[in-house]
Amino acid sequence: MKRTARGIFASLALLPSLALLPASPAAAQAAQPAAAPQPVAAQPAAAQHVPLPDMEMVARALGVECSHCHVRRRNGEPEVVATTGKPKLEIAKEMIVMTRDLNATIQAASGKSATEATRVECITCHRGVAIPKQLSEIILRTVLDNGGAAAAEQYRELRERYYGRASYDFSEAELLRTAQRLLDRRPDDAIALLELNLEYNPSSAASYAAIAYAFTRKRDPVSAIMNLEKALELNPNDGFARGRLEQLKDDLSRSRR
Repeated sequence: MKRTARGIFASLALLPSLALLPASPAAAQAAQPAAAPQPVAAQPAAAQHVPLPDMEMVARALGVECSHCHVRRRNGEPEVVATTGKPKLEIAKEMIVMTRDLNATIQAASGKSATEATRVECITCHRGVAIPKQLSEIILRTVLDNGGAAAAEQYRELRERYYGRASYDFSEAELLRTAQRLLDRRPDDAIALLELNLEYNPSSAASYAAIAYAFTRKRDPVSAIMNLEKALELNPNDGFARGRLEQLKDDLSRSRR
């Protein structure tokens, strides 16, 4: 990925009717337009009783086993519940209705038949994880709660488990963007994520340039210079990085006089 130091530094600097009666019932029937597909949620309760989807496919879409929602209740065993206290089986039923509702809405909006319209399935959002979230959201939450080191370890665990699947974006660019959101206010946490990016993408000149920016926020020009030099080794045509490097060297030299 070719991201210049100018892109790194510059993007961070900019951070912030009357109807006529028909002549006859037959004419009235002919005049009426075809009814659009009705969302499941708006139909009577009896109309919502339709066959369940392929539950094995649903389980695979969520990356879970049947026991994630179901339990053989004996001897007063409790239901499987979510952190909110709501039974997971009830949540699953509501999600199935929601999916059917979305597909009916897609058909109505596109004017396509059920066989022609793009279908929404559990896998569309879940992609193999029970609670679908963007990787950046997960990592940033961990940074705020437990710091950059804990977030880096979580990233490694998720990558070990899900890399090569459609669950998360483990690209260099995604981790770089996540770290950039932390550079100004939490440079140490940003550096932890950028060093993690270099662990998997050692030729990322953009990561070195971002680390250099983080060190300028920490008022550490020596470390900033070192990382800009590494960025230029990987991408010697980055004129902005070269200019920034010379400026930092000049500032450091004057401060030592």
